[in-house]
This record gives sequence, C-alpha cells and structure tokens, in this order.
Amino acid sequence: MPHTRNRNPSPIPEVTWDTGLKEMNETWKGAIACLGVAVFFVMTIGIIYWQVVDQPNKNWILKGSFSGLIWERRSQTLVIQTLTEDKTFVEIDVGNVGNPDTEVPFVRNLCWLNKTEFCYTWDSVADVKISLDIPDMLHQTECYSMKWTPVHCHVHLKDCFSMSNVSWYGGASVVMPSWPINEANISMQAFVMSDLRDNPLGYGSVLERYFLGSSGEGASHTPPPRRQGMHPKCRMCVAVMVAPQVPLLVGVESRQQFCLQSGSSLERPPLQYTVCVGENLRDLHQEVAPQRSLPTRELPNLGILRQTFWKFLPDEDSGLTVERELRTFSNRLKRHHLGEGVISLNEHSTSLLVNMDHDYLYSKRGMSKRQSRDLAFVKLLNISVTLSPLLRVDTRQFQSSMRDGTEAFWLSRPSSSQGRPVPLLMQWKGKYCVKLNLSNPEAVNWFLERVNVLQAHLGMEYVILEGGEGSLFEDQAPQYTQALSGDEYVQQLVELAGRIGDTTIVTSGTRSSHKPHFIQMGPLQSDWSYAGIKGIIPALLHHSLLGYNFVIPDAVGGSLWEELVTDEELFVRWLEIVAFLPVISFQIPPWDFGEDRTLNLTRFYVSKHQDLVVPLIMKYADVWQTSGDPIYRPLWWMNPDDQVTFTVDDQFLIGDEILVAPVTEKGATHRDIYLPGTDCQWQDLNNAKVFNGGTMLYNYAVALDEVAIFLRRNS
Repeated sequence: MPHTRNRNPSPIPEVTWDTGLKEMNETWKGAIACLGVAVFFVMTIGIIYWQVVDQPNKNWILKGSFSGLIWERRSQTLVIQTLTEDKTFVEIDVGNVGNPDTEVPFVRNLCWLNKTEFCYTWDSVADVKISLDIPDMLHQTECYSMKWTPVHCHVHLKDCFSMSNVSWYGGASVVMPSWPINEANISMQAFVMSDLRDNPLGYGSVLERYFLGSSGEGASHTPPPRRQGMHPKCRMCVAVMVAPQVPLLVGVESRQQFCLQSGSSLERPPLQYTVCVGENLRDLHQEVAPQRSLPTRELPNLGILRQTFWKFLPDEDSGLTVERELRTFSNRLKRHHLGEGVISLNEHSTSLLVNMDHDYLYSKRGMSKRQSRDLAFVKLLNISVTLSPLLRVDTRQFQSSMRDGTEAFWLSRPSSSQGRPVPLLMQWKGKYCVKLNLSNPEAVNWFLERVNVLQAHLGMEYVILEGGEGSLFEDQAPQYTQALSGDEYVQQLVELAGRIGDTTIVTSGTRSSHKPHFIQMGPLQSDWSYAGIKGIIPALLHHSLLGYNFVIPDAVGGSLWEELVTDEELFVRWLEIVAFLPVISFQIPPWDFGEDRTLNLTRFYVSKHQDLVVPLIMKYADVWQTSGDPIYRPLWWMNPDDQVTFTVDDQFLIGDEILVAPVTEKGATHRDIYLPGTDCQWQDLNNAKVFNGGTMLYNYAVALDEVAIFLRRNS
C-alpha cells in the first residue's frame, strides 16, 4: 500500500501571533513618534542654518552683456559688477529703507517673466522696480533704471553711493569747489539753488542731477610706467542721472558717500534715477550726459570773448556823481592803455544814472521830462547793467504794487480770507524780497518793457540777469508754486534772457546749457583757499562737465572782501588763471597796485587772451556745438585710464591742444605738473622745452610773472 502523507498538520496558535503583533505596534509607535520629532527638529535647524549661515550672501538680480546687478543681503547693498564678479562698478547702500537691522533675502522677483526687470516689495515699506536697458553692440554701456515708491507717506527713501575707490564729479556748485567732489561735506538738504552769499552751506548757481564716477587705486601723483605696446587698464566707470521732476535731497559725506533722498508727503514721491556703467570715463560721459539729450545747442554771442569786464562800484548816492566818476574811470582805462572794455553797473548805479529812483523801474507811470534826460556820454560807452526779477519788500514800489492791482506779478498764494494773492517771501542779498511770477505773461511783458526803457536811456550792450539762485521759504511755498521756486524757475528765467537777446548774461543754470548765453560764475573770496583762488579751476571743470562752457569767472582777486585787497601776488596769480578763461573780469583796478609791474602784466595777459585764447575757444565752440564735447577739459579727458589724472584740480586743458598749469600757492615759484597722454609730446611755450606725455615734472619753475602753458604735439 502506498504510503500516504498526513494531511492534517498542527495548527498555528493564533493567540500567540496576535499577542506578538500588538506588542510590536506599541513599541514602534513610540519610536516613530520620536523619530518624527527629531526629523522636524533637524529640518528646522537646517532651515535656520541655511537662512542665517549657509544662504549665499550674493544674489544676482539682473544680468546684462558684461555687467550685472547683485543683492548683498548682509550689507543691504546693491552692487553692479562685471559678470565674472572680479570688478565692481558701484555700490549702492539701500539699507536706510525699512528696518536696517533686519536681513532681507531679496531673492523673489515679482517680475520673473521679464528677464530685464526686477520687482520687489521691501519690508512693506517701499516698492522697487529695476529695469535693465540692453545696449546696442556699438556702445559698451549698460543702464539700470531704478524707481523706489513708498508704500505710505511717512517714508524717506534714501540711497547712498560709495566713494570708496571712486572719484565722483558733477552735482552742484558749492562755496568751496573740489575736483572730484569726494572732499566735500554737505548736510542732507533740498537739491535746489541758493545764493551762496546768504547760504554758504547750500548748493550754488549751477546745478544738474548728474554724477559721474571712475574707480581707481586712489589719488596718486606718480604716473604709471610707460611700456611699448601696453594696453590701458580697464576702468570701472559709472554715471548717475536723477529724474528731473521728482523732489530730491542730496547730501555728501566727505570721502565716504553721497546720498540721494526723496521727500515725504501725501503724494508719496518716488526716488527715481538711472545708473549707467562702462569701461571708459570719457565715452560714458559722451553717451549719457544729460546735456546730450537737450535740444540743439546754440552758440552765444561770441563777441563777448574779446571784451574785458570792469565792475564799477561807486560809493555815491547821486546820479550826477555816478556819471562824473564813470567818465573818470573810462578815461583812466584809456590812459593806461587797457582798452575801453565793458563797464558793469549794478542795479543801484543804473537807477541813479538814469536820474530816477527804484520807483520808476517798478512803476506803471510814464517818464517825466526830468526822467527823460539824455545821457549822450554814457551811450558812447560799452556798459552792462544788472537786473533781477526780485523786489525788496521795504520799498515804496512794492507797496504801490499791492495797491494798484499788480500783486499777481509776484509769486503768490491765494489768501483764504480776502481771496487776493499774497506774495511769497524769499531772502536775497540779506534782504526780504518778492519774486517775479515768470508764468504770468503780463508780468514778463512788464519786465521786458523796463529793459527797453533802460536801453533807450543807456544804450547798454549787455544785461546781466541774476536772481535765479534764490529759493522761496519752504514753509511758505504751496505745492503749486514749488516748481516755480526751483529748477523750473531758473529755466523760465533763462527763457526770459533769450527774449532780451543773445548778449544777456545769466548767473544760474540747470538743464539750460544748450541756451545761447554766457553764465557768470559765483563770487569767490580774496584769499588762497578753495573758497578763493584754488577754487577757480575746480569750478571751471565743474561748469564745463555739466555743459556750461561759456563762463565769466569772478573778478580778478575775488569779489568777496571786506577790506581793499592789497595782496599783489594774489592779484597776479589770479590774473594768470582767468587770462585763459573765456572772459577776464576786474573789480579791483590794476593801477591800485602801482603804475609798473601789475599794470604791465595786466596789459600782457589781456593781449595773450585776445591772441591765443579767444581763437582756441572759437575753434572748440564749433566742436561743442556739433558733438557736445567740452571746451575746457579735465586731464582725464585725454587718457581716461590714467588714474593720476582723476584728482588733478589745478590744471586744465583747452580742447586737446593747450594745457594750463598755473600757480595757486602763496609764495610759490615752482610746482609739480603732470602731462597726460601716452601718444603725444608737450612743448612749454615759455621756453620751448619738449616733454613726453605721461610725465610728471617735479618742482617745475614758474616765476611770478609766468603761467606754465604747454602745446600738444603728436609723437
């Protein structure tokens, strides 16, 4: 019989298996719970570690063809660098927005669909939008347009540009000009013009929302070695242009940074500017400078170049006495063979000379027979008169204006009680004044009529139109007149000058460098400081960089003095500088220093100005009109890669032909002179010696009656 297998095996005890499974679940439940808590704890620590320690400090925001914008979260700084991150164009500290103690990752781009835009809301305080302008292949320039908009009305937006290893130029004229502006120290204040005589800590009469910077290894007076075939070092250059219509405050911290700040108001004004970068300072300026985008550049009446201006300041209060002294002064100019020139009268002398007081100039009444006296001798002279759109409030003519219904001629605000306009006050030359409303056609025609009256009486050749520098008191100016009290008013004043004629000289300028007018530079002290003679060349280079080439410098020896200037050396050194500027102006007559050396030197440099300088200016005036390139140029214009040239503030170029290196140190008869360029030579016009470009001439002899002048020659 076949063997059969037992088909009934022992059953597995179910109770034993059930009990074991239950015990295992209870054990592992605790283990899994502990493991979950541990994993959560580790993940939390990891996230915190990544955010605080391991997260990259730099985040790329935008990238161009050769530059990019980076956010540095620890320093809260926007940095424009090369794509290889080995060179920095500019650092912008934006940590003043929101809470500076809170790190902002700043990595989420709300405009992520557009690779040329970046949008972000900063700490619920401000919205920022940054746009990258892609250049064409012909220009090595890239621009980043930045617009910060406050979320609420109590926010002050403030961005600061580092001066570390960057030489900055541009902005506004100041009482102590410096070139570059790194040495300036100006408190944060409204970026509007002011009369520096009343407000020496403010901004002066030429102002543009434009800053230009170039990186270097710091100031150096040792030129780099010259090597055959050596390529220039690549420089990191940057230009900052602030939008013209937004309220702006600017401050400068010496050698640290300059800052742009918006004002706070219910309108929540934005902080809006554009930063452009490139690798050549001259090329960058030529491409993005604001004056390049202005309408066609117009040449002024260049006949002024051949005129010498003599300020006539009689200490008299009688028209007949002024006329007699004017005759005497004219005769002395002829006797000393100084030519006739242009005799400049201030407003008070003008009023006395036409035998009328200030009442007539601001009156609606016609002339009486006594007032219509013909001044035949005065008409034979070349004279200039000084006018302004300002009227002192302590005069009878102002009171008459308030009575005869012409109060609307002045910048005003309506009165809530009477409904009549209330003129707004400002300070001008230490006096409280009202300001002509240039947006009122009747007021403008009234002013032009007064100019015609003076022309009929005096036959003046030139009109000096001042008064754009003053600003209304901020707490008085309502919103609708603020534009007329700042840049807009200056532009309207320049338009008024155009209606008077191309022989009108203005004393202030903003966004008006293309207009056909000479501009009077600010007054300087009669000393050897940067508020005096040392400030002439920095101020000249500042005006020229901003597009204002046709300048009339302050009078030889300075015009801000309490006592008569007796420093003959200062007078001579001052004369030697302004002889190479467009116009020579005097307030102290040279015969006050005697009849010999100073008079002879005055005649010599007036003649040199006519023979050498005027033809050069006329030549490069055509270049300026065509290309916008300045007539007076800093040394870095010839070689923008030469860091030695960045801080030279006592030399200048006329075009590319003449280098002028005057002496500005008291008692000095030697000075160091740097000759720029690597492909040219320079010939001293005093002794015919020839030197290679890129050479520093140490302790070079310059006698008291000389100024170092070099003519460029091709190698």
